[in-house]
Amino acid sequence: MLTRFKEKYIGDAAFYKRYLYLALPMILQNAITNLVSFLDNIMVGQLGTEQMSGVAIVNQLIFVYNLAIFGAASAASIFGAQYYGKGNHKGHMYSFRFKLYATLLVTGLTILLFVTKGADLISLYLTDTAGSGATEVALQYGLEYLGIMMVGLIPFAVNQSYATNIKETGQTLVPMIASFVAVGSNAVLDYLFIFGIGPFPKLGVIGAALATVIARYIEAFIIIIWAHSHKEKNRYLEGAYTGFGMPKGELKAIIIKGFPLMFNEVLWAAGMTTVTQCYSIRGLEVVAGLNIATTITNLFNIIYIQLGACISIVVGQYLGAGELKKAKDADNKMIVFSVFCCALVAGVMLVIGRFFPQIYNTSEQIKELATSFIAVSAIIMPFCSFSHASYFTLRSGGKTLVTFLFDSVFTWVVVVPIAFVLAHYTGLGIVSVYFFVQATELIKVAIGYFMVRSNVWLMEITDRLTIMRGGKSMGVYNTAETTKEEREAIVKESLGNIEASCDGCMSGLAEMYQDYIDGKRELREINMEFNARYVKGEDMPGRERCVYGK
Repeated sequence: MLTRFKEKYIGDAAFYKRYLYLALPMILQNAITNLVSFLDNIMVGQLGTEQMSGVAIVNQLIFVYNLAIFGAASAASIFGAQYYGKGNHKGHMYSFRFKLYATLLVTGLTILLFVTKGADLISLYLTDTAGSGATEVALQYGLEYLGIMMVGLIPFAVNQSYATNIKETGQTLVPMIASFVAVGSNAVLDYLFIFGIGPFPKLGVIGAALATVIARYIEAFIIIIWAHSHKEKNRYLEGAYTGFGMPKGELKAIIIKGFPLMFNEVLWAAGMTTVTQCYSIRGLEVVAGLNIATTITNLFNIIYIQLGACISIVVGQYLGAGELKKAKDADNKMIVFSVFCCALVAGVMLVIGRFFPQIYNTSEQIKELATSFIAVSAIIMPFCSFSHASYFTLRSGGKTLVTFLFDSVFTWVVVVPIAFVLAHYTGLGIVSVYFFVQATELIKVAIGYFMVRSNVWLMEITDRLTIMRGGKSMGVYNTAETTKEEREAIVKESLGNIEASCDGCMSGLAEMYQDYIDGKRELREINMEFNARYVKGEDMPGRERCVYGK
């Protein structure tokens, strides 16, 4: 039995080498970003509970805005990558224009909302259970922080428009460098502005916001200057600012594709923010404790998030090549490996997690709450790992509806009601409430397990073509017996399976599949070539990593 288990769920050294070859760069990039956020949070945490809580609440609100921006840019990115792959620079330019319009519109509406309702939104998270007036102080700090942070929303929106288009051309290194410079600048400026080091004034919360805003302008400046100084690599900029219009057909297509994406992102983010608001009615101490715990757990969660994302890449390409048995075998091994790694990480988190809250300048009650929240997150982490891996398995097989069901629908139908009822109408302690809300992940585990085991995701590209043709089985997907439109649809769907999990891959794949779309090469031939380069790790000319490869 042990031998059978090892054969089914345990890979050899070469397998894990290839898997980690994809995962480690993604883990590293996210680790650096989250580490800087952690350091920022610690510095703000030295100012006091009220300051930290005000900043944490505003960042929760801006989190919803950030995902709205990502969603607005994502739709045009799908079209933009394909335009670039076809050499259609004008079409690529139109997608860039759409991103600018959409992100700036979202930003304008957000600023209007914050200016008119900022105090009300922050107050939703402030409940003065102690009667000490601390919530009023936290509100003032939150408003000060929000007032400065709004200045940084515009460069963030513009940066996302440029950076996503640059990634579509395969130049993923530039946005990564700009991001690293930005987070590094943010950390340094936080230290100088918050505490007033040397000639810099001690600005506290305002200093934290100012550091973030300056960092966002630095990042946008690097991206924009590089793009316009390398126009030969960014031909979508030709004519980008000489007009304002877009063809109605392209505008309609992007909106139809984009609205569901943005709606899902915003709905999920709003759901998670609502859950936090439910916790917050138990007092300012809970808000502060959650802020500390969330910042720390995010450092550890990187492991299962990125390991799960890699499943989409590897399994998706096996499916694209029609190698269903290899897809299932690799998926089994990667899921087990992800859960195993996260069980180890959870153990480490349980042991050392208690030391992190002690760094913060806050009360013992808040430190104890944060420690308990961290422990709960550690216990649930292996289950999160499994559900996350299951989600990406289903997504790699084209089950895109799962994105909506797992994210938005589950959050609003299950998580939010449970959090609301337990927080408002029971006498359970907040740690118990937090545990039961987090334990809803077990429902996702069960759903993911049965769906993965049912093999509904094991669908090769010939089957997808059959579905596209209204269920009429053609038995072929070769160039001689498919139309260009059908081939474009097939490639578009395949690219969509990995677009969110492998930054910068879409543009390269769009180029790779263009010969198939044009009828010059067969799809299986191209998929097998990709499989050799990225999945099997064969030494061949032009071999490069999926992430940061260009």
